[in-house]
Amino acid sequence: MADKVGAREVAVRWADALDGVVAPTLTRDRIEDLLTDLAADLLAAVRGSNGTAASSGQDGTVASSGSDRTVASSGQDGTAASSGSDGTDYTAVARRTAAALVRANYRDPIAVGRTIGVICGEVVADIRSEQPRGTAAHADEEYAGPLRERALALAAEFAVAFTYYLRRVALSEQEATLAATLVAAQQAEARRQLSEARFAAVFAGASVGIGTVDITGHVLDVNAAMARMLGIPQDYMPGRLVAELLGPANIGRAFSQLEQLLAGQIEQFRLETDHLRPDGGMASIDLSMSAVRDADGEVRFLIGIAVDVTERKQLADRLWHDANHDSLTGLPNRGLFFDRLANAVPPVGVCYLDLDGFKEINDVWGHAVGDRVLRVVAERLRAAVDPYTGLVARLGGDEFIVLIEKCSGPDQLTAIADELCAAIAPPMAVSSVLVAVGASIGTTYVTDRPTAVDELLHAVDTAMYRDKSRHRNRPR
Repeated sequence: MADKVGAREVAVRWADALDGVVAPTLTRDRIEDLLTDLAADLLAAVRGSNGTAASSGQDGTVASSGSDRTVASSGQDGTAASSGSDGTDYTAVARRTAAALVRANYRDPIAVGRTIGVICGEVVADIRSEQPRGTAAHADEEYAGPLRERALALAAEFAVAFTYYLRRVALSEQEATLAATLVAAQQAEARRQLSEARFAAVFAGASVGIGTVDITGHVLDVNAAMARMLGIPQDYMPGRLVAELLGPANIGRAFSQLEQLLAGQIEQFRLETDHLRPDGGMASIDLSMSAVRDADGEVRFLIGIAVDVTERKQLADRLWHDANHDSLTGLPNRGLFFDRLANAVPPVGVCYLDLDGFKEINDVWGHAVGDRVLRVVAERLRAAVDPYTGLVARLGGDEFIVLIEKCSGPDQLTAIADELCAAIAPPMAVSSVLVAVGASIGTTYVTDRPTAVDELLHAVDTAMYRDKSRHRNRPR
């Protein structure tokens, strides 16, 4: 019981000495329990008790002892296993102590120095305190000297064992780290290969065009869809400059954005562009490009994705045309004319035409002939205003209107009105019928961009009816 109490006291002081050296894996109570068992072995070894002479270390090494001198045998760590003349196996005790501390995460060299201090100080002092004060054994140097010698021998063995176990743990951790690194590298390589395989499959089979360009503007690779879109053979493009492949006809806004991307001025762009193919065909392309950077932020290459939107754009253009043009004559309709009028470049001249004699044609010859007459009139009006870059629109029925931008003045507008009348007047053969129509025309001239469109149209409409009231240009 006294030995156990002494070991506990040494363990508490030992734990205090080790406190703060590292962050151990055990709680303070469990550390003291561990050190109590180890302190008991240390106390026994320093006392010279021979009860540990045949004990084995946790590494499986059995230390042999001599009868009257120190005997050395080799342990698994390659160090000599020593024992005292009384048979105490210092090596086994030292190894058990060192292995236990290393397992508890006391792996700092400071732990060695403080443990040696405990062995040579606390343990020796505790043993000497077991002798009653005032006795010869308590004061006798012949008694204390062997204690110190055994403590020093034990401390030396502990230092060697601690170094061995620390090295073994470090090697084990290095091997585990290396193995984990190799596994991670293998997994990363497998993921990279899988990613590349997936990209290659998507790249080759995608219905959209995909291409890559290096930082010098040379094509790295393109898929079949991109080649079809550009009208250039797929195997012809890699290694060639983008500017060379596009040609002068296609060096426009998209190429300018590409140059900014290569220069690092922008990260990405998206736009629609028209591309003239080598065979003369035109493709409308929705193009997106972005820079691919490495871990250091440097641009490694560019990747572009192109979608052929030719059919979609053609449909959109057709729908816009149908919404803004007269279905019978193909002329701009009322909505488009008003839009152009609101944005016209001044001075502005407007001619408002109402056909004379058209109702009679419809009544006599029918609407089919009447529709054909309207189409012929539309063609003649368009031809008449083309030299002036004017716009002809059909407002409805037999009413037409003409817009002249940058009109030089009322005299020019009057001359244009006369030309329009002259263009309409000649008889026309329609479905084997020779018919003729005239026109009443009202004109108005404004020097500024029209802001009150309704007022302007009212003025020109009034002028047209004044002309009609004079029965001008009646058909003959």
